[in-house]
Amino acid sequence: MRHLRNLVAALLLVGVGHPLASEAKEQPIPVVATLSTFADLMKTIGGARVNVSTIAPATFNPHFIEPKPSDVLKVKRAALLIHAGLDLELWRGPLLDAAGNTKLFPGQPGELDLSQGIALLEVPDHVVSRIEGDIHIYGNPHYWLNPENAKPMAQAIYDKLCALDPASEQDYHRNLQQFLAQLDQKISAWKAKLAPYHGRELVGYHNEWPYLMHFAGLRMGRFLEPKPGIPPTPKQVQFIEGYLRDQRIPAIVQATYFPRQTSDAVAKDTGAAVVLLCQNVKELPACSDYLSMLEYNVTQLVRVLEKGAS
Repeated sequence: MRHLRNLVAALLLVGVGHPLASEAKEQPIPVVATLSTFADLMKTIGGARVNVSTIAPATFNPHFIEPKPSDVLKVKRAALLIHAGLDLELWRGPLLDAAGNTKLFPGQPGELDLSQGIALLEVPDHVVSRIEGDIHIYGNPHYWLNPENAKPMAQAIYDKLCALDPASEQDYHRNLQQFLAQLDQKISAWKAKLAPYHGRELVGYHNEWPYLMHFAGLRMGRFLEPKPGIPPTPKQVQFIEGYLRDQRIPAIVQATYFPRQTSDAVAKDTGAAVVLLCQNVKELPACSDYLSMLEYNVTQLVRVLEKGAS
């Protein structure tokens, strides 16, 4: 009798015939995303099958994040880390080392580098040096701002989730197809809105918009920063003010997390507008998800270009 009681207890512990066993299988996959945009795309494809947390706050420059102890704990407990790759998140390596979760290390099954398969822009064709400012040695890393790039990114998320959780493949596939269908409709509408302004030029604060400009058919080759990562100097401000006037450029574009004082001063002196665009989901209330973020950015561009044309 004692042996029978021990056997029953052992079966309960391993979950045989016990409702907790099936509940354990239904626990969502713990995912950590470096950026809020990646977290949103993961939630869109993963649905209820993923539990996603984010490291970088949307309203901060993702280059200069200082992870907190709570972030280390998130990574330690995660089954999947999704990130931008390249050299955008230089804090990612130290964070991984602190967490010690080797499943998420580069090349391991729990890592997803979304830059794989993306046609990168501004890849240096020479050995770069610090004299040039904060040059990205692998190419400009802000690739998610071209909505065409969301297609391979979403596919990569789907493939990774299917590898980790093949039993839920149908759910992931349904979510992927719904997202891609919505994205295609939006892309057609955005291109139609932007078409009248093809080839127009804008000035930026920092060089983080080449993928959005490429999609929009716009140009941006001058910046308030004299070199990437170097704050505006009086000489550069004077040059940009003259350039805006001479070329009749309607706007200065910048992300919300850069200071506005210089842009506002230049705008006041030249009559140009300052256009705040979003780099990441939730950077502004209007950018609550990936599609609404791109909708907001396109709408702001069209509005200032339409005003400039009139």
